[in-house]
Amino acid sequence: MTAMNALKDYEVVLYERVTLSDGESVAAIVTLNRPESLNCFNEEVTSLLCKIFSELAKESKLDESSPLVCVILTGKGKAFCAGADLSNLPNPITQSTDLFYAMKRNPIYYMDQIMVPIIGAVHGYCITGGFELALACDILIGSSSTKFKDTHCKFNLAPCWGLSQKLQRLIGAGRAKWISLSAVTIPAEKALHWGLLTEIVRDKSVLERSIEMAETIAKNSTTMVRRYKRVIVEGGKMDLHHGLQRERELGLAHYIEVVQDGSTFEAAKGFIKDDNKARSRL
Repeated sequence: MTAMNALKDYEVVLYERVTLSDGESVAAIVTLNRPESLNCFNEEVTSLLCKIFSELAKESKLDESSPLVCVILTGKGKAFCAGADLSNLPNPITQSTDLFYAMKRNPIYYMDQIMVPIIGAVHGYCITGGFELALACDILIGSSSTKFKDTHCKFNLAPCWGLSQKLQRLIGAGRAKWISLSAVTIPAEKALHWGLLTEIVRDKSVLERSIEMAETIAKNSTTMVRRYKRVIVEGGKMDLHHGLQRERELGLAHYIEVVQDGSTFEAAKGFIKDDNKARSRL
C-alpha cells in the first residue's frame, strides 16, 4: 500500500509526495491542474513547474540518501497537456534562448537535472508543448485515450523544448518528420508500436500504473538507479564509442567507491542466496 499526502497546492499545479509500500521510499507526483483548459500551460504554470522541478533536481542531485526514487508527471481531467495557452503564452523568446537567466525560467532545463527517473503518465491529448513536456520524461505510460500531436507547423510556431531532436532519436527520423511536418494525430496503439510509449494501461489509470512502476524501482539500489540514469542520458547524447567510454569512466568511479566500502558485494551475495531479501538502499 502507498500513502499519499498533499504537500503543496498551487491551484494550477498540484504537488504531492507518495510514501511507497516499503515505508521509506517516496515518489513525487506533479499534476497539471487546469482541466477546463485541457491543462494548457501559461506563464504561471511554467513558473510553478520550474519551482517544483528545481527543488526535485536539488534533492535528487545533492543527497543520494534522499528517499525520493521517482517523479511522476501527469495531468488532471481528460488530457495530459494540450500545449501552450495562447491567451497567456510563456515568453517564446525567453523559452528559446540558452542565456542562463532564461534557462532558469524553462521547466525542461530543470527536468533534465532530475537524477531519479521521471515517468510521464499520459492520458488524453498530449499536444505540441505538452508533447515536449512528455519527451522530457524518461518513461511514458499511456492509456487507450492517449493521442500525440505536434502542431508547430500548423500554426507557424517553432519547437524550443527539444521536440525536434528528442522525437527522432526515440522513434527514428522518418516517423518524427511525418508527425511534425504533417501535424497528424498519433493514437496510443501506433505510439506504442513506434516506441514512443513504454506501455498502454488498460485495467487501471496511468497514475496507478506509474506508482506501481515507482514501487518496482524502489526495490533496487537508489544510488545505482540515479547513476545508471545518468550514464544512459549522457551516453545517449554521444556516439557509441564515446558513450562506452563514458560508461567506463562512471563505472570506474563507482567501483573505486564500493570496493573500498566492501558491503556492496556482500549484500549482493546475500541477495543471491535469499531472493526475498531486500536490496540495500545505497
